[in-house]
Amino acid sequence: MGTRTDAPSRRAQILKEAARLFAERGFHGVGVDEIGAAVGISGPGLYRHFPGKDAMLAELLVGISGQLLTGGRRRVAAADGGPHAVLDSLIEGHIDFALDDRPLIVLHDRELDRLRDSDRKLVRQLQRQYVELWVEVVCRAYPNLAEPEARACVHAVFGLLNSTPHLGRPGTLPGRGQTADLLHRLARGAFEGAAS
Repeated sequence: MGTRTDAPSRRAQILKEAARLFAERGFHGVGVDEIGAAVGISGPGLYRHFPGKDAMLAELLVGISGQLLTGGRRRVAAADGGPHAVLDSLIEGHIDFALDDRPLIVLHDRELDRLRDSDRKLVRQLQRQYVELWVEVVCRAYPNLAEPEARACVHAVFGLLNSTPHLGRPGTLPGRGQTADLLHRLARGAFEGAAS
């Protein structure tokens, strides 16, 4: 007999496989039967968890935007040290996302316009708040950077970090730790270069 904790893990499993399949073949290139097969249930069985593919896509894209914002706020609150330590913590959190959730980056790039207007607006609102969180930290770490410059740097660093799906297939990259260290140095270098 299942427990209440089984449902969220099943939902999470469905979302993970949906993200992978949508990223590989596009939203319209994947049917509910394929998503169901990937998690070991019938396609129609998915409807017990989601009303349809549109709801999965919305939950994936709204969900990751909310998780990034919540995680960023948590990191800012918990970071020990000065503004550079806080910035390092934000960079580490975004690198974890960029390396561990590569299908969601692809999905966002390709499928954001498929969301209902209300969901797309929510994604954009969460993303703006996430950017502004970073801008505040960058302005504290580099007080000689004007706010518009800091915002441009944040967007540039996001572009750098979110390029991970284009770095090659997972087996062709250096180890995860080496890749994370490299991305961290590049991100910090972007901020240092802008501030010099």
